[in-house]
Amino acid sequence: MKRILVDMDGVLADVYSRFFDLHEQETGTRLKLSDVSGMLEAEAFKNQINWVTTPGFFRTVPVMEGSVEGLKKLNALYDVVVNSMATEFPLSLTDKQLWMHDHFPFISWKQLVFCGNKSLIRADIMIDDHPKNLDNFTGETLIFTQPHNVFMKDLKHKRVSSWQEIESLLIKNS
Repeated sequence: MKRILVDMDGVLADVYSRFFDLHEQETGTRLKLSDVSGMLEAEAFKNQINWVTTPGFFRTVPVMEGSVEGLKKLNALYDVVVNSMATEFPLSLTDKQLWMHDHFPFISWKQLVFCGNKSLIRADIMIDDHPKNLDNFTGETLIFTQPHNVFMKDLKHKRVSSWQEIESLLIKNS
């Protein structure tokens, strides 16, 4: 059975929705996708590092549309491992594990890997929104479109913009 690595933030967790909400709460201004496109999260939202290092932040992030159903289908066909560079923000570890349990109860704790370097994990396929994680991966790579990567061209990764696209690529080819 093929192993597939699925990133949390930006693939399963809709962190941008939460960033937009927090920015509006703090400034009174609602940003649009076009306001932050092409910028890394920390550039686009000046308080982003404060938000993601605050205990409880990751418990409040909405689920990416279609991800629950899509991941459930992949989990039936692949050896799914959900991974996150959560050790970058140590206070997020418990929040992320509880968030996964709340929203994806069919994913066992044995299928979660919180790390600082995703290249340490062996798999056949990786889905992530950051090219830095995909570039050194030796298997098939899918880059999930997010504002920070939307303008990147000539990537060696197949671009997907929704869980419906992921399903059409990986379920029919399993």
